[in-house]
Amino acid sequence: MKNILIPTDFSDNAWNALVYGISFYQKTHCNFHIVHVNAINTTASGEAAMYVSPEILETSILAESREQLKALSKKIEQLPLNVKHEFHFKAIYGFLTDQLKDFVKEKSIGLIIMGTKGASGLQSVAMGSNTGNVITKVPCTLLAVPEDATYDKVEEVGFPSDLNLSYDVRILDTIKDIILLKKSALRLLYVSSKGEELSANQLKIKNLFLDYYKEMECTFHEVTGKHIDESVQCFTESRNLDMLIMVAKNLNFLERILFRPTVEKISYHTKVPFLVIHE
Repeated sequence: MKNILIPTDFSDNAWNALVYGISFYQKTHCNFHIVHVNAINTTASGEAAMYVSPEILETSILAESREQLKALSKKIEQLPLNVKHEFHFKAIYGFLTDQLKDFVKEKSIGLIIMGTKGASGLQSVAMGSNTGNVITKVPCTLLAVPEDATYDKVEEVGFPSDLNLSYDVRILDTIKDIILLKKSALRLLYVSSKGEELSANQLKIKNLFLDYYKEMECTFHEVTGKHIDESVQCFTESRNLDMLIMVAKNLNFLERILFRPTVEKISYHTKVPFLVIHE
């Protein structure tokens, strides 16, 4: 049974991510762990802003969160019944990424699903910093769902790569599992800044990809553009992709797609969900 963690702040955005995840895995046996983390605020120096006694924690902060989780549970019950899904709820207090790391380990979580703030066109907006922190600091595969995304189908999946790093078989199998689950086509994408030819090593990795996915529909695409994030978006829109997959191992490449140098928060401006795979 697949163990999935869905952090929630009870916003519409978080609810949308939850519904997307339930729909995406509608034919899969899943344990959905819905968790609300009452995050500890920090000062500019990085120190905890305040200490909360165990008594106040239980009678006030966590008690309120549990009531909100009960209401969320009733809302989930209004969705179409799926006997393959079980739901578990928990309220936690602490530093967000630390608590999620511990929860992932404790419950053998295979996937985290979180909502993001999207934008239209090429306008860049800051994605929720919480999602950005979890992507970079919690070693667990994460599905980020933009606020306007609704689950319909996943016919085409894009996999942008700079073809500089080879990937572990487990990562390749994770991608294959998604493709087979949804009977999708895989579109490998390489963005060239000046239209230069692939190096011998890049050609080798490209051919390894194509060979590994030869039993399914898999095609290679190369586009030229100065800005990787804009090129990836243009490709996503022109192909009408339903999802993007990226690998956290190549953090530099991932950041060039998701981060802008002038903004500390993640920038993401397409309406398709993206899956970030950790080793």
